Amino acid sequence: MTTYSLRSASPAKTRAEAVVVGVLQSPKGPVLAAGAEEVTAAYGRKARGLLAQLGVTGKAGEVVRVPAGDALSAQLLVLVGLGDAVSTDALRRGAGAAARAVPNATSVALALPADSPELVRAVTEGVILGGYTFTAYRSGDDSPAPADVILLSSAAKQAEIVTAFEEAQTLAAAVRTVRDWVNTPPADLTPPVFADAVLAAATEVQGVSATVFDEVALAEMGCGGILAVGSGSSAPPRLVELSYSPADPVAHLALVGKGITFDSGGLSIKPGSGMATMKSDMHGAASVVQATLVIAALGLPVRISTFVPMAENMISGAAMRPGDIITHYGGTTSEMLNADAEGRLILADALVRATEVAPDAIIDVATLTGAMVAALGDRITGVMGTDGTVEAILAAAKSAGEDAWPMPLPEIMTERVHSSKIADLSQYDAIRWGSGLFAGAFLREFTAGLPWAHLDIAGPSWNGGGAYGHITTGGTGTAVATLVDYARALAG
Repeated sequence: MTTYSLRSASPAKTRAEAVVVGVLQSPKGPVLAAGAEEVTAAYGRKARGLLAQLGVTGKAGEVVRVPAGDALSAQLLVLVGLGDAVSTDALRRGAGAAARAVPNATSVALALPADSPELVRAVTEGVILGGYTFTAYRSGDDSPAPADVILLSSAAKQAEIVTAFEEAQTLAAAVRTVRDWVNTPPADLTPPVFADAVLAAATEVQGVSATVFDEVALAEMGCGGILAVGSGSSAPPRLVELSYSPADPVAHLALVGKGITFDSGGLSIKPGSGMATMKSDMHGAASVVQATLVIAALGLPVRISTFVPMAENMISGAAMRPGDIITHYGGTTSEMLNADAEGRLILADALVRATEVAPDAIIDVATLTGAMVAALGDRITGVMGTDGTVEAILAAAKSAGEDAWPMPLPEIMTERVHSSKIADLSQYDAIRWGSGLFAGAFLREFTAGLPWAHLDIAGPSWNGGGAYGHITTGGTGTAVATLVDYARALAG
């Protein structure tokens, strides 16, 4: 296990095996960034020539490793490009890339710009998340992490710097847990198993209570959406509700997350290639759970009520059929026309449950539609809902270093949602255009007019390519940091 520490030691004299420094682009060529002044001094006039000989440019994402020689106590110097200016995004991504560049070092010192709480947070999150690997199913660990990671900062003894360092570790650990859950094979994380994992995690955080509703309780409650989606699976559905109630809360936030532990498409079956990553369809649930636990662990004065519907969308003689009418919690009916648009059905039940606690705002997170990926690509979250809440979520995403973009909910979508001839709502209408917005409009019907935002994370929840920055292959853990920063903003 890696130990993280914060020190004010000299990067030129540290006895860590590897030292990481930042490189900035400038009109006169690459220069070492703040934090590396003593490294620059140790090399003297040779520093600029060394960068030129190595072909270092300082471009964001660039990583160059070089033996440190006699100038430094460390054995290895790692040069990380930060682009043309120091920013939290550049530092988070640079530290993440550096973490993968030193897999065999027993100790690593990061001499990156880190003289403010924001910069310390970015570097800490970056190095912890960038070095993540999922090895639970490997017979041997071929990616050993350093035993010690040291963040060097001239302000290391300041209380606000220490707090930022500690809080960043808490947040990064939560994101790593989301990645673990998402990367777990679906046969090993069915709804009952996932519910137990959430319950176990909740018991470890003071002030958080958890309740699990099984299929019998769901039937008694009238959660028709959750039951319908889970009806085709031998693993029954669940609803998990978390509560965090600090003394004298300044706001009350409800979180709802989609927990489809595997999505075959049901009777509207997906093509085989489309199922390969469908273990990630519970990412929204994982994100809201871990965000809740971080908010509680940080002691933020915001009351949190979290609702996590869980189901496995499978095929059997008991599976829901296109054309079925579903009666959701609260009594609203929907005509189910596509079994592969199941996420909105379970969220509907949970959203109504959320309205009953009268929160100041409801935020739902879901890997909801391929249409959002088509619109925004695979690295950007689509956000829709009531104007003020959407704006606040976008601001939180920016401070958290997660890309998000506002999407509209035009009146035509409301008309489409109300197009069923035999039920209150249509769950799906087969019109290809704007189907991601249709899904958002459907969810809005269950929010009772409360301030609300819907985060469609279908794209950024999964990285099917190589690692980049602090994002590794597989589940990404997106939205946790955004939700925590949103709660921080509510806390004032």
